[in-house]
Amino acid sequence: MTPLVLITGASSGIGQALALHYAAQGWRLALVARRGDMIKSWLGPSGIRADKYQIYSADVVDIAAMQRLAQDCMADQGVPDVVIANAGISIGVDTALAEDLAVMARVLATNVTGVAATFGPFIAAMRSRGSGTLVGIGSVAGIRGLPGHGAYCASKAAVISYCESLRGELRGSGVKVVTLCPGYIATPLTQNNAYNMPFLMQPAAFAAQAFQAIASGDSYRVIPWQMGVVAKLLRLLPNSMFDKLLAGRPRKPRSTDL
Repeated sequence: MTPLVLITGASSGIGQALALHYAAQGWRLALVARRGDMIKSWLGPSGIRADKYQIYSADVVDIAAMQRLAQDCMADQGVPDVVIANAGISIGVDTALAEDLAVMARVLATNVTGVAATFGPFIAAMRSRGSGTLVGIGSVAGIRGLPGHGAYCASKAAVISYCESLRGELRGSGVKVVTLCPGYIATPLTQNNAYNMPFLMQPAAFAAQAFQAIASGDSYRVIPWQMGVVAKLLRLLPNSMFDKLLAGRPRKPRSTDL
């Protein structure tokens, strides 16, 4: 049977690019977003046949909805071969402002719990089948904390650690866990950034490299590789040097700044 990939956050950006790339490789699609109409807006002109995809409207923070979605997907399309937990949000926060703590909670719920809520309902079926790949979208921002970006950095650090834990839990089951850490990708998530974004990639270029990494079963991959080198160097810097390097760097915009 033609393989099936499920992608959350498929309405735009990385999720949309991944969907288009997988479709071009002949895969069937299970596409998830809070607003299914946004997926339809780009699916129409894409030329992808209607029998090649299903759209599911759900918010990854709604655990019950994600359970229902998974059951519907497996009943209608079968157990996915690849599940990509891509849905995420990026909003600057200032911990000194009480109203931003609610924003931080929303970022963590979407970016961290949403990954587990996406993976969880498919694990038993994948284990039973003895195959499958779960892909968590982390970020190089999860490797070191950036001023004003604490919620997003913390969430992506958590995704990296969570996927590493899950990979150990599923060892020997036939189910692989892949962690992808994008650098700067030209998507709605980064369009309001006021700071320099080295090695900025187009979504289609990222999707092509991500597809290969997933197909190869890489446990961890930074894309593009240049950002992986930068991230490792930043990780090795003493805190005093790291702090000095980022002094005066523009902050991620808060929700009220957008």
